[in-house]
Amino acid sequence: MTRAQCPQLSTFRGWNVKVDMEIHHGGRSGKLSKWRRCFALRKYFSNVISTFGLYSSECRNSLVFCGIVLAVVLYAQVDRLHSFVCGIFIPQYHYPYAVPLTFAQVLIIYLVWLGLHGVGVVSLRPYSLRLGEQMLVPAVCGSVQAVLELWALANAHSGLYTLFIRLLPVLSVLWSHMLTLNTTPSPYLTCVLAGVTLGSIALRVAMGVHFVEPLEWIYAPLSVLLHSLSLTWMAKVAEAQRRHISVFDCYYSLVVMRSLVLGFLCLLHPDGPKALGEGNWHTLLFLGYLLAILLLGALQHLLVDMTALYFSPLAASLLYAARELALPFYSLLLSR
Repeated sequence: MTRAQCPQLSTFRGWNVKVDMEIHHGGRSGKLSKWRRCFALRKYFSNVISTFGLYSSECRNSLVFCGIVLAVVLYAQVDRLHSFVCGIFIPQYHYPYAVPLTFAQVLIIYLVWLGLHGVGVVSLRPYSLRLGEQMLVPAVCGSVQAVLELWALANAHSGLYTLFIRLLPVLSVLWSHMLTLNTTPSPYLTCVLAGVTLGSIALRVAMGVHFVEPLEWIYAPLSVLLHSLSLTWMAKVAEAQRRHISVFDCYYSLVVMRSLVLGFLCLLHPDGPKALGEGNWHTLLFLGYLLAILLLGALQHLLVDMTALYFSPLAASLLYAARELALPFYSLLLSR
């Protein structure tokens, strides 16, 4: 391509030569500092992006769509791996202690958040008691839901829990209308979502549901109801506080409240002392499985909650339930 065919090419080459000279020669001293070098590279890549038109609306939409697909695929793989590890770890080591495991997952998120703030990646304000009070309801609901989810992985194998997960996006839409969020979906999208949900549930029921324990009939709908309320409530708080504080501060307050709620629950629950006394702490395989469960579970909570705070509760619900919604249709296509 010649310069006459593409006038931006001269600009691109000019930036290439300029940044290359600045990085490798650095003027009089012959060396640039770390920050000046990063600044030169940032200006260089910004010029490349603007030169080839990557700031257009079509490209932005494509990047957003690719990001959404990537997030759904990443969460589906993390969820699948987490379920696989729990299916091996909990029965083999007889470690079905949902409350301590959930508390450890939230504690990991809290420590990681503090570490990111310490190194300057995330800027956090000091903990606000007022914001913590506003996050109390989603903290309590989310903590109970996380405990019920781990309980289902350890004790429920009938498929009823995953059947109720498909109702999470619809319930999130209902809570969004009840709490009057600004990001409520359109009636057309709601109807499409309801149709996909009913179709997925009908196909799953047609495949058969195994023996259901009595507690599943209580825990499964309660878990989905609490999860949808938690996502919608935290999105409502973030929406009201968006002009004053960042999403990271909202999530930090939520994690602090969840840590307090689950810590208090560990003190009251009889599984707390058992979790410390019955673990095979001298076995490296036990520690490896335990660490995998904690890290994967913490990553799941982080992805879903940040999606609800930054985008909408419907987006977080779809991220959480996308695998279960699509699995019956995928199985139907494979059977033909």
